[in-house]
Amino acid sequence: MTSSKCYEVAIIGGGIVGTSTALNILQLKNLSLVILEAEEKLAAHQTGNNSGVIHSGLYYKPGSLKAENCVAGRGMMYKFCEENNIKHEHCGKVVVATTNDEITALDELERRGRANGLFGLKRLSKEEIKEYEPHANGIAGLFVPQTGITDYIQVTNTYAKLILERGGEIKMGSRFFSKANDGNELVLQTNSGEVRTKFLVNCGGLQSDRIAKLCGVEPGLQIVPFRGEYYKLKKEKEYLVKNLIYPVPDPKFPFLGVHFTRMINGGIEAGPNAVLAFKREGYSHKDFSSGDVLQMISYNGFWKMAAKHYRMGMHEFYRSLSKAAFVKALQKLIPEIEYDDVHPEGAGVRAQALEPDGKLLDDFRIVEADKLVNVLNAPSPAATASLSIGKTIAEKIVSRLH
Repeated sequence: MTSSKCYEVAIIGGGIVGTSTALNILQLKNLSLVILEAEEKLAAHQTGNNSGVIHSGLYYKPGSLKAENCVAGRGMMYKFCEENNIKHEHCGKVVVATTNDEITALDELERRGRANGLFGLKRLSKEEIKEYEPHANGIAGLFVPQTGITDYIQVTNTYAKLILERGGEIKMGSRFFSKANDGNELVLQTNSGEVRTKFLVNCGGLQSDRIAKLCGVEPGLQIVPFRGEYYKLKKEKEYLVKNLIYPVPDPKFPFLGVHFTRMINGGIEAGPNAVLAFKREGYSHKDFSSGDVLQMISYNGFWKMAAKHYRMGMHEFYRSLSKAAFVKALQKLIPEIEYDDVHPEGAGVRAQALEPDGKLLDDFRIVEADKLVNVLNAPSPAATASLSIGKTIAEKIVSRLH
């Protein structure tokens, strides 16, 4: 069905960044706005399949978009959860170094945290780690008080509720196919009909690079899906984890490593790993898309990445296929964990941007074009930073429209 209505803003993607952007726009200006979500529910992919951590801003290079938006967005997220009665806890976490080789990286994390304005960071001795996490193993640690937990599906649905209250629209099951220009209007074709708009925001997550190309923008990168698989501690072993226990991450990769997270709705999650997926929405080993794989292996950046990091990739595949290997990684942090203490829980897929030189992009990337803003790389900590990212995009759009 073709509609003659022209919205002032259309947003592709009903995840936490897309809905936050919409809410921020409507808070700034009473514009006609629609969100186009391909699935039948919001937060169906990255948003709805993460561990619910409110990140502190510890890991990110000072001055980067991740650092600035995570630090600002963290405070905004705590406030939003408080004001809207969303379950959350400000519980803090411990980062643990288990070998002498990790001490230098732990020093760098502490430096970055202080440079990013984190207060109350506390360096921990082997004995002091036990005061926070009695069952954790390590030779040194760092307590990060700003970290917390929440339910990002509930956050996203609350964004949506407020959007609808302000007159915005949300169209589920509306997969974007193409864009054309008609004078000052953009004509979008979706499987639920034609949508006209004056301005478009691409928050397509796992499909964001493809959407950019359909809109005539060369993204300069390609999304490569990495599946993160989780285990869950059985109920009688939950006492082993008080809050959150993280390893010192490998600085060569934008992944945080296998860790333990207490969930806001109960239970302790362990993971994720970071294994290459063979489908953009590939949540299990059985998921395979010949089109997705062909596009991936046709990209020069993929082979450059593979040449540099094939050992890490093979290790992640092995750990994905071997529960014993996964448990061994968990035992580095909590030696008491045994094989039968955990069971598979689920998985998420990270939309990781890969540059032509084979570099895994380690910062957010937002690219503007005529009547268009593309959010091309927004993995973790995008959920934490969503209100800050949304505010930044909203200000750009409102100034350009008016």
